[in-house]
Amino acid sequence: MPTPNLNEDDYYKILGCNRSANESELKKAYRKLAVKWHPDKNPNNEVATTNFQKISEAYATLSDAKKREVYDQYGKEGVDASEQGGVPGGGFPGGGFPGGGFGGGGGGMHQHMSPEEAQAFFSTFFGGSDPFGGGMGGGGRGSSPFASSGRGRGPSFRSSGMGGADPFSMMFDGMGGGGHPGMSFSSSRGGGFPQQSQPQVSQQRFDAIPNGTVVSLKGLKNAPERNGDRGVIKQYVPSTGRYFVTLEDSDENMSVKPTNLLQHIHVRIHDIQNQPELNGKTGTIIAWNENKERYNIYVMTMKKVVCLKAANVVLDVGTVGMVCGLNSRPELNGKFGTIKEFIRDNNRYDVQLSPQHVIRVKMENMRV
Repeated sequence: MPTPNLNEDDYYKILGCNRSANESELKKAYRKLAVKWHPDKNPNNEVATTNFQKISEAYATLSDAKKREVYDQYGKEGVDASEQGGVPGGGFPGGGFPGGGFGGGGGGMHQHMSPEEAQAFFSTFFGGSDPFGGGMGGGGRGSSPFASSGRGRGPSFRSSGMGGADPFSMMFDGMGGGGHPGMSFSSSRGGGFPQQSQPQVSQQRFDAIPNGTVVSLKGLKNAPERNGDRGVIKQYVPSTGRYFVTLEDSDENMSVKPTNLLQHIHVRIHDIQNQPELNGKTGTIIAWNENKERYNIYVMTMKKVVCLKAANVVLDVGTVGMVCGLNSRPELNGKFGTIKEFIRDNNRYDVQLSPQHVIRVKMENMRV
Protein backbone atom coordinates (compact mmCIF):
# COMPACT_ATOMS: atom_id res chain seq x y z
CA MET A 1 0.00 0.00 0.00
CA PRO A 2 1.11 3.61 -0.54
CA THR A 3 2.61 5.60 2.32
CA PRO A 4 0.16 8.05 3.97
CA ASN A 5 0.84 11.63 2.88
CA LEU A 6 -0.82 14.22 5.11
CA ASN A 7 0.42 17.06 2.90
CA GLU A 8 -1.89 15.90 0.11
CA ASP A 9 -5.49 16.91 -0.47
CA ASP A 10 -6.57 13.60 -1.98
CA TYR A 11 -8.35 11.46 0.62
CA TYR A 12 -6.80 8.21 -0.61
CA LYS A 13 -3.29 9.65 -0.45
CA ILE A 14 -3.93 11.05 3.04
CA LEU A 15 -4.85 7.59 4.32
CA GLY A 16 -2.19 5.83 2.26
CA CYS A 17 -4.70 3.66 0.41
CA ASN A 18 -5.20 2.72 -3.21
CA ARG A 19 -8.39 3.92 -4.88
CA SER A 20 -9.45 0.27 -5.01
CA ALA A 21 -9.07 -0.15 -1.23
CA ASN A 22 -11.83 -2.15 0.45
CA GLU A 23 -13.62 -1.29 3.70
CA SER A 24 -11.20 -3.25 5.86
CA GLU A 25 -8.13 -1.55 4.36
CA LEU A 26 -9.65 1.90 4.83
CA LYS A 27 -10.59 1.10 8.42
CA LYS A 28 -7.10 -0.11 9.30
CA ALA A 29 -5.51 2.96 7.76
CA TYR A 30 -7.80 5.34 9.66
CA ARG A 31 -7.40 3.50 12.96
CA LYS A 32 -3.63 3.62 12.83
CA LEU A 33 -3.35 7.27 11.77
CA ALA A 34 -6.09 8.59 14.05
CA VAL A 35 -4.50 7.11 17.17
CA LYS A 36 -1.05 8.33 16.10
CA TRP A 37 -2.18 11.93 15.52
CA HIS A 38 -4.91 12.25 18.15
CA PRO A 39 -4.61 15.64 19.95
CA ASP A 40 -4.63 13.94 23.37
CA LYS A 41 -1.51 12.04 22.37
CA ASN A 42 0.11 15.18 20.95
CA PRO A 43 -0.69 17.99 23.41
CA ASN A 44 -0.18 21.59 22.22
CA ASN A 45 0.68 20.37 18.73
CA GLU A 46 -1.29 22.25 16.06
CA VAL A 47 0.13 20.11 13.27
CA ALA A 48 -1.19 16.96 14.96
CA THR A 49 -4.63 18.54 15.41
CA THR A 50 -4.77 19.51 11.74
CA ASN A 51 -3.63 16.06 10.65
CA PHE A 52 -6.24 14.44 12.89
CA GLN A 53 -8.96 16.51 11.22
CA LYS A 54 -7.75 15.61 7.73
CA ILE A 55 -7.57 11.91 8.55
CA SER A 56 -11.06 11.89 10.07
CA GLU A 57 -12.54 13.84 7.17
CA ALA A 58 -10.97 11.49 4.65
CA TYR A 59 -12.22 8.33 6.31
CA ALA A 60 -15.68 9.77 7.06
CA THR A 61 -16.13 10.30 3.35
CA LEU A 62 -14.57 7.11 1.99
CA SER A 63 -16.25 4.84 4.55
CA ASP A 64 -19.66 5.99 3.32
CA ALA A 65 -20.47 4.14 0.08
CA LYS A 66 -22.59 6.92 -1.43
CA LYS A 67 -20.17 9.70 -0.51
CA ARG A 68 -17.25 7.67 -1.82
CA GLU A 69 -19.00 7.16 -5.15
CA VAL A 70 -19.58 10.90 -5.50
CA TYR A 71 -16.02 11.68 -4.33
CA ASP A 72 -14.50 9.28 -6.86
CA GLN A 73 -16.38 11.01 -9.66
CA TYR A 74 -16.43 14.66 -8.61
CA GLY A 75 -14.01 15.12 -5.70
CA LYS A 76 -14.53 17.06 -2.46
CA GLU A 77 -16.67 19.75 -4.06
CA GLY A 78 -18.98 17.07 -5.38
CA VAL A 79 -19.48 15.62 -1.90
CA ASP A 80 -20.18 19.09 -0.50
CA ALA A 81 -22.66 19.87 -3.24
CA SER A 82 -24.49 16.59 -2.87
CA GLU A 83 -24.89 17.24 0.86
CA GLN A 84 -26.31 20.68 0.08
CA GLY A 85 -29.11 19.31 -2.03
CA GLY A 86 -27.59 17.74 -5.11
CA VAL A 87 -29.48 14.76 -6.47
CA PRO A 88 -27.33 11.65 -6.94
CA GLY A 89 -26.97 11.11 -10.66
CA GLY A 90 -28.85 14.27 -11.38
CA GLY A 91 -26.32 17.04 -11.00
CA PHE A 92 -25.69 19.58 -8.25
CA PRO A 93 -27.30 22.73 -6.93
CA GLY A 94 -27.64 25.34 -9.65
CA GLY A 95 -26.90 22.80 -12.35
CA GLY A 96 -23.15 23.18 -11.86
CA PHE A 97 -20.55 20.44 -11.71
CA PRO A 98 -17.14 20.30 -10.05
CA GLY A 99 -14.49 21.67 -12.38
CA GLY A 100 -16.97 23.90 -14.16
CA GLY A 101 -18.14 26.01 -11.24
CA PHE A 102 -21.43 25.82 -9.40
CA GLY A 103 -23.20 28.24 -11.70
CA GLY A 104 -24.29 30.48 -8.88
CA GLY A 105 -26.03 27.64 -7.15
CA GLY A 106 -25.47 26.51 -3.60
CA GLY A 107 -21.79 25.57 -3.92
CA GLY A 108 -18.85 27.29 -2.34
CA MET A 109 -15.49 26.52 -0.84
CA HIS A 110 -14.92 23.10 0.70
CA GLN A 111 -15.41 23.18 4.46
CA HIS A 112 -13.04 20.99 6.45
CA MET A 113 -14.21 18.88 9.38
CA SER A 114 -13.91 20.82 12.65
CA PRO A 115 -11.84 19.53 15.60
CA GLU A 116 -15.06 18.82 17.48
CA GLU A 117 -16.52 16.85 14.58
CA ALA A 118 -13.28 14.89 14.19
CA GLN A 119 -13.31 13.99 17.90
CA ALA A 120 -16.98 12.96 17.75
CA PHE A 121 -16.31 10.77 14.72
CA PHE A 122 -13.31 9.19 16.44
CA SER A 123 -15.38 8.37 19.54
CA THR A 124 -18.14 6.85 17.41
CA PHE A 125 -15.63 4.71 15.52
CA PHE A 126 -14.34 3.13 18.72
CA GLY A 127 -17.82 2.58 20.14
CA GLY A 128 -17.01 3.82 23.65
CA SER A 129 -14.05 1.47 24.13
CA ASP A 130 -10.52 2.49 25.02
CA PRO A 131 -9.12 3.80 21.70
CA PHE A 132 -5.56 3.89 22.95
CA GLY A 133 -5.77 0.38 24.46
CA GLY A 134 -2.77 -0.78 26.43
CA GLY A 135 -1.77 -4.15 27.76
CA MET A 136 -3.11 -5.68 30.93
CA GLY A 137 -1.28 -7.15 33.87
CA GLY A 138 2.33 -6.17 33.36
CA GLY A 139 2.51 -5.27 29.74
CA GLY A 140 0.22 -7.74 28.08
CA ARG A 141 0.92 -11.10 29.73
CA GLY A 142 -2.03 -13.40 30.18
CA SER A 143 -4.28 -11.90 27.51
CA SER A 144 -4.19 -11.53 23.78
CA PRO A 145 -4.68 -8.09 22.23
CA PHE A 146 -5.02 -9.43 18.73
CA ALA A 147 -8.61 -10.54 18.25
CA SER A 148 -10.42 -9.46 15.13
CA SER A 149 -12.50 -6.35 15.45
CA GLY A 150 -15.42 -7.76 13.49
CA ARG A 151 -17.42 -5.90 10.90
CA GLY A 152 -18.58 -2.35 10.62
CA ARG A 153 -17.37 0.66 12.49
CA GLY A 154 -18.28 -0.41 15.98
CA PRO A 155 -15.60 -2.84 17.21
CA SER A 156 -16.75 -6.07 18.77
CA PHE A 157 -15.13 -7.61 21.82
CA ARG A 158 -14.31 -11.11 22.92
CA SER A 159 -13.61 -12.35 26.40
CA SER A 160 -9.99 -11.94 27.45
CA GLY A 161 -7.83 -13.71 29.98
CA MET A 162 -8.68 -10.92 32.42
CA GLY A 163 -12.32 -12.00 32.54
CA GLY A 164 -13.67 -8.93 30.75
CA ALA A 165 -13.75 -7.28 27.37
CA ASP A 166 -10.56 -7.13 25.37
CA PRO A 167 -10.29 -3.32 25.26
CA PHE A 168 -7.74 -3.05 22.50
CA SER A 169 -8.51 -5.86 20.07
CA MET A 170 -9.58 -3.41 17.39
CA MET A 171 -6.18 -1.74 17.45
CA PHE A 172 -4.42 -4.77 15.97
CA ASP A 173 -7.04 -6.29 13.68
CA GLY A 174 -5.45 -9.15 11.79
CA MET A 175 -2.17 -9.20 13.70
CA GLY A 176 -0.80 -12.01 15.78
CA GLY A 177 1.63 -12.03 18.63
CA GLY A 178 3.54 -14.38 20.85
CA GLY A 179 2.77 -17.36 18.65
CA HIS A 180 -0.67 -16.19 17.49
CA PRO A 181 -1.61 -16.81 13.85
CA GLY A 182 -1.47 -13.82 11.54
CA MET A 183 1.94 -12.49 12.61
CA SER A 184 4.18 -11.97 9.61
CA PHE A 185 7.93 -11.68 9.81
CA SER A 186 8.84 -10.66 6.30
CA SER A 187 9.78 -7.06 5.78
CA SER A 188 9.80 -4.81 2.76
CA ARG A 189 12.71 -2.98 4.36
CA GLY A 190 14.79 -6.02 5.12
CA GLY A 191 13.89 -6.10 8.78
CA GLY A 192 13.09 -9.80 8.99
CA PHE A 193 14.41 -11.93 11.83
CA PRO A 194 17.79 -13.53 11.01
CA GLN A 195 17.87 -17.09 12.26
CA GLN A 196 20.96 -16.58 14.39
CA SER A 197 19.28 -13.72 16.26
CA GLN A 198 16.33 -15.65 17.69
CA PRO A 199 17.47 -16.97 21.08
CA GLN A 200 14.54 -17.67 23.35
CA VAL A 201 14.28 -15.27 26.26
CA SER A 202 14.64 -17.17 29.49
CA GLN A 203 11.74 -17.12 31.89
CA GLN A 204 14.27 -15.98 34.52
CA ARG A 205 15.08 -12.72 32.70
CA PHE A 206 13.84 -9.71 34.64
CA ASP A 207 15.23 -6.96 32.39
CA ALA A 208 13.28 -7.68 29.18
CA ILE A 209 9.85 -6.32 28.27
CA PRO A 210 7.58 -9.35 27.63
CA ASN A 211 6.76 -10.50 24.10
CA GLY A 212 3.33 -9.28 23.00
CA THR A 213 3.56 -5.94 24.81
CA VAL A 214 1.86 -3.09 22.94
CA VAL A 215 4.32 -0.25 22.30
CA SER A 216 4.85 2.84 20.18
CA LEU A 217 8.09 4.19 18.79
CA LYS A 218 9.61 7.42 20.08
CA GLY A 219 12.82 9.42 19.77
CA LEU A 220 13.95 7.78 16.52
CA LYS A 221 16.48 10.03 14.78
CA ASN A 222 17.27 7.91 11.71
CA ALA A 223 13.60 7.26 10.94
CA PRO A 224 11.68 10.17 12.52
CA GLU A 225 8.64 9.47 10.34
CA ARG A 226 8.18 6.27 12.36
CA ASN A 227 7.85 8.07 15.72
CA GLY A 228 4.37 7.43 17.06
CA ASP A 229 3.88 4.22 15.05
CA ARG A 230 2.48 1.37 17.11
CA GLY A 231 3.41 -2.28 17.22
CA VAL A 232 4.04 -5.26 19.45
CA ILE A 233 7.25 -6.68 20.84
CA LYS A 234 8.06 -10.00 19.24
CA GLN A 235 11.43 -10.74 20.77
CA TYR A 236 14.28 -9.38 22.88
CA VAL A 237 17.81 -10.12 21.70
CA PRO A 238 20.23 -10.02 24.67
CA SER A 239 23.33 -9.90 22.47
CA THR A 240 22.29 -6.54 20.99
CA GLY A 241 20.07 -5.24 23.80
CA ARG A 242 17.37 -4.50 21.20
CA TYR A 243 13.81 -5.61 20.56
CA PHE A 244 12.23 -6.86 17.38
CA VAL A 245 8.96 -4.94 17.00
CA THR A 246 6.29 -5.86 14.46
CA LEU A 247 4.49 -2.72 13.36
CA GLU A 248 0.73 -2.45 13.45
CA ASP A 249 -1.17 -3.33 10.26
CA SER A 250 2.10 -4.13 8.53
CA ASP A 251 4.45 -6.99 7.79
CA GLU A 252 7.41 -4.79 8.64
CA ASN A 253 9.71 -5.48 11.56
CA MET A 254 12.16 -3.11 13.19
CA SER A 255 15.08 -3.60 15.57
CA VAL A 256 14.63 -0.98 18.28
CA LYS A 257 16.52 0.15 21.37
CA PRO A 258 14.51 -0.05 24.63
CA THR A 259 14.82 3.72 25.11
CA ASN A 260 12.91 4.20 21.82
CA LEU A 261 9.86 2.31 23.09
CA LEU A 262 6.85 3.50 25.09
CA GLN A 263 4.74 0.74 26.63
CA HIS A 264 0.98 1.27 26.35
CA ILE A 265 0.06 -0.48 29.58
CA HIS A 266 -2.78 -0.08 32.05
CA VAL A 267 -1.98 1.74 35.28
CA ARG A 268 -3.74 2.90 38.45
CA ILE A 269 -3.88 6.54 39.55
CA HIS A 270 -2.67 7.12 43.08
CA ASP A 271 -2.36 9.80 45.75
CA ILE A 272 -3.56 12.91 43.91
CA GLN A 273 -4.41 15.55 46.48
CA ASN A 274 -6.09 18.21 44.34
CA GLN A 275 -8.26 15.78 42.35
CA PRO A 276 -9.05 12.94 44.76
CA GLU A 277 -11.83 11.67 42.48
CA LEU A 278 -9.09 10.34 40.17
CA ASN A 279 -7.51 8.13 42.83
CA GLY A 280 -8.09 4.44 42.17
CA LYS A 281 -9.08 5.00 38.54
CA THR A 282 -7.35 2.90 35.90
CA GLY A 283 -6.12 4.21 32.61
CA THR A 284 -3.83 3.59 29.66
CA ILE A 285 -0.47 5.28 29.13
CA ILE A 286 -0.67 6.95 25.72
CA ALA A 287 2.33 9.29 25.78
CA TRP A 288 5.28 10.53 27.80
CA ASN A 289 5.79 14.30 27.90
CA GLU A 290 9.57 14.69 28.05
CA ASN A 291 9.50 18.41 28.84
CA LYS A 292 7.09 18.08 31.76
CA GLU A 293 8.25 14.60 32.75
CA ARG A 294 4.66 13.42 32.96
CA TYR A 295 2.53 10.66 31.48
CA ASN A 296 -0.57 11.33 29.43
CA ILE A 297 -3.09 8.81 30.77
CA TYR A 298 -6.39 8.04 29.06
CA VAL A 299 -9.03 7.27 31.71
CA MET A 300 -11.68 5.26 29.94
CA THR A 301 -14.47 5.58 32.52
CA MET A 302 -14.13 9.38 32.42
CA LYS A 303 -13.31 9.52 28.67
CA LYS A 304 -10.60 12.07 29.31
CA VAL A 305 -6.83 12.38 29.30
CA VAL A 306 -4.95 13.46 32.41
CA CYS A 307 -1.32 14.50 32.67
CA LEU A 308 0.35 12.94 35.72
CA LYS A 309 3.74 12.62 37.35
CA ALA A 310 5.25 9.15 37.65
CA ALA A 311 4.77 9.47 41.43
CA ASN A 312 0.99 9.36 40.85
CA VAL A 313 0.98 6.38 38.47
CA VAL A 314 1.11 2.86 39.94
CA LEU A 315 2.61 0.33 37.54
CA ASP A 316 1.31 -3.23 37.86
CA VAL A 317 3.34 -6.00 39.44
CA GLY A 318 5.12 -7.75 36.57
CA THR A 319 5.73 -4.59 34.57
CA VAL A 320 9.25 -4.16 33.23
CA GLY A 321 10.48 -0.59 33.56
CA MET A 322 13.65 1.48 33.47
CA VAL A 323 15.33 2.79 36.61
CA CYS A 324 15.97 6.54 36.36
CA GLY A 325 16.84 9.56 38.49
CA LEU A 326 18.66 7.73 41.28
CA ASN A 327 21.13 10.07 42.95
CA SER A 328 22.39 7.65 45.57
CA ARG A 329 23.23 4.89 43.05
CA PRO A 330 23.56 6.53 39.64
CA GLU A 331 25.18 3.41 38.16
CA LEU A 332 21.71 1.78 38.22
CA ASN A 333 20.08 4.48 36.07
CA GLY A 334 19.14 3.12 32.66
CA LYS A 335 18.88 -0.48 33.84
CA PHE A 336 15.63 -2.41 33.37
CA GLY A 337 13.91 -4.56 35.94
CA THR A 338 10.61 -6.22 36.84
CA ILE A 339 8.34 -4.75 39.50
CA LYS A 340 7.82 -7.46 42.12
CA GLU A 341 5.79 -5.50 44.67
CA PHE A 342 4.29 -2.08 45.28
CA ILE A 343 4.62 -0.92 48.89
CA ARG A 344 1.76 1.49 49.41
CA ASP A 345 2.93 2.69 52.84
CA ASN A 346 6.02 4.40 51.44
CA ASN A 347 5.15 4.63 47.71
CA ARG A 348 8.02 2.43 46.60
CA TYR A 349 8.55 -0.56 44.34
CA ASP A 350 10.65 -3.64 44.89
CA VAL A 351 12.33 -4.12 41.52
CA GLN A 352 14.16 -7.28 40.47
CA LEU A 353 17.07 -6.53 38.14
CA SER A 354 18.42 -10.10 38.05
CA PRO A 355 17.80 -13.39 39.90
CA GLN A 356 20.09 -12.23 42.71
CA HIS A 357 19.53 -8.46 42.67
CA VAL A 358 16.43 -6.69 44.06
CA ILE A 359 16.34 -2.95 44.76
CA ARG A 360 13.74 -0.70 46.38
CA VAL A 361 13.02 2.58 44.58
CA LYS A 362 10.49 5.41 44.70
CA MET A 363 7.64 5.41 42.17
CA GLU A 364 9.16 8.35 40.31
CA ASN A 365 12.35 6.34 39.75
CA MET A 366 10.64 3.82 37.45
CA ARG A 367 9.54 4.63 33.91
CA VAL A 368 8.03 2.59 31.05
